[in-house]
Amino acid sequence: MESFKVVRPEFLNHYGYLFGGFLLKWVDEIAWIAASRDHPGCRFVTIAMDRVEFHRSVRQGAVLRFDAIESCRGNTSLSYSVHVFADDLQTGDEEPIFTTCITFVRVDEEGRKIPLSPPGS
Repeated sequence: MESFKVVRPEFLNHYGYLFGGFLLKWVDEIAWIAASRDHPGCRFVTIAMDRVEFHRSVRQGAVLRFDAIESCRGNTSLSYSVHVFADDLQTGDEEPIFTTCITFVRVDEEGRKIPLSPPGS
């Protein structure tokens, strides 16, 4: 799944760069949306986010592109690889700024793990 976000002033720290926490929130949310769209009817909660390393700083006005794709599937869990790029609207170039893998587990209404539906069902 591909998604976009504009870096607005309320997302900046006192140095004028994007707060990392906002990026982590967006990555988690976009990966959750991708998982929920790929697996309708499943209730997912985040259980892990691999390596958190910011490759580049991001300034106000940047357009971020998020790519989230399923990368691994278990019995009750699945993982999504998320790549984030900063687009330069003047030149059309984009630069990778962040990559991680997020793992979700499927739960029932009481929060207990339950198996994923078989692929295609």
